[in-house]
Amino acid sequence: MSSILKKTTKTAQKIALRSLKSLEKSESDLVKMKKKKVALRIQESEENIEIPLEAFLMLKSILINMAAGKSIALLLADSELSTQQVAEILNASRPHVVKLLEEGKIAYKKVGSHRRVKLNDLLLYQAKLRKERRNVLDFLTQEAQELNLGYE
Repeated sequence: MSSILKKTTKTAQKIALRSLKSLEKSESDLVKMKKKKVALRIQESEENIEIPLEAFLMLKSILINMAAGKSIALLLADSELSTQQVAEILNASRPHVVKLLEEGKIAYKKVGSHRRVKLNDLLLYQAKLRKERRNVLDFLTQEAQELNLGYE
């Protein structure tokens, strides 16, 4: 997938971690002041820029993930993904993704002979999957407690 960056380096992780500490303090100040925009200063060019608070929060989220050593992908909400891209996001095989599509578990459309999945549809599937997993785990926890299997 062309939008996935290479694995975050150790150097980038350290820089992201240092930056996060400053951003967290700034975020709490901005929330208290109910700001809608953030002014940033680019030290190297001495340029001041304003960005929406939402972009600032997204930057913080990116840095949180980089500090954890995770790869980052930025996709537009209305992006259409190939089955290979969906497989990479789900950490599954492409044939498995095709099976999910054919079973109607993820909405898709065909462009010629190619299947395309809207990012929003993929995110809906992931949210549904997470909810189902949570329900099963809650059920198993409840059963273990009722049977006194040593879980509390």
